[in-house]
Amino acid sequence: MSERSRLSVRLSRLLNMIPYFIANPGISAAEAAADLGVTTKQLMSDLNQLWMCGLPGYGPGDLIDLSFSEESIEVTFSAGIDRPLRLTSTEATALLVALRSIVDMPGMVDPTAAHAAIAKLESAIVGGATIDDTESRESALPPTEAPAVATVRSALARQHALRLVYYSASRDVVSERVVDPIRIVLVDNNSYLQAWCRQAEGVRLFRFDRIEAATELDEPARPPSHATEAAAALDLFQDDPAVPLARLRIRGDYGWVLDQYPMHRMAVHPDGSIETTMRFATLDWMARLLLGFGSGVTVLGPPELVAAVRERSNAALAAYEAAGLLENR
Repeated sequence: MSERSRLSVRLSRLLNMIPYFIANPGISAAEAAADLGVTTKQLMSDLNQLWMCGLPGYGPGDLIDLSFSEESIEVTFSAGIDRPLRLTSTEATALLVALRSIVDMPGMVDPTAAHAAIAKLESAIVGGATIDDTESRESALPPTEAPAVATVRSALARQHALRLVYYSASRDVVSERVVDPIRIVLVDNNSYLQAWCRQAEGVRLFRFDRIEAATELDEPARPPSHATEAAAALDLFQDDPAVPLARLRIRGDYGWVLDQYPMHRMAVHPDGSIETTMRFATLDWMARLLLGFGSGVTVLGPPELVAAVRERSNAALAAYEAAGLLENR
């Protein structure tokens, strides 16, 4: 983010802080920082900045006056900044589009709260005009949130550990594990719980639509400090040397495969084919995946994967031949 963008974001935050503190007198710095999405240190810096702002004239009686410490924050003189900034119609429309785009993504927002906000924005945008009855009914009925998703959001908010029953697509198995939630993230249009997995002893991403069940435990979440960094484990498929690596050659007209699977491009050949690598958890799952691509993907290694794909291919051909579905050569 550029310096100009950072200043713009801070200015917007500062202009909205006074109405926020008027509505929440005596709130602690830690609580306010969590609500406003900043660190306590940044919040205290903002408050010191606000203390020097006010109306033209710039005498002591024109400046915003605050009584603040880390234990309690109160506004004693607002200098007329009593209401939050109003959205322009363009800003409201953009916010409405954003809300609608994430409300159906499990775990990203509380659907009831999101739909209430959508209804208010719709009303504000149309300026009191009548909204189609069908749209109104749809806005009034938030989507049903899966119990597991609601449990995950609750545990994250309360900073409790979770027991998950999770389907791993890469291994094609369902497993149970205890995790320490860290945050919810959006990656490639899918929502994930980022958490410290006690079984794997590492940060993992759990896709919400693959969480089959979740139980909030009566114990605090304790992810290691290094695991809570913003950039930790946001790569869904880390380059873990302990996980087998397949070498593949993808035909030029099968380039779409690279957009659908976690592959790393290594080289492009003169015929347009692409050499890639891909980590996989189990030999059986990877062999079944590759067979589905037919002649579009060729396995170059490792030898055990080549052998597994060849064995399955031969078994499939034998079955077709036995059923009389193959022409005699």
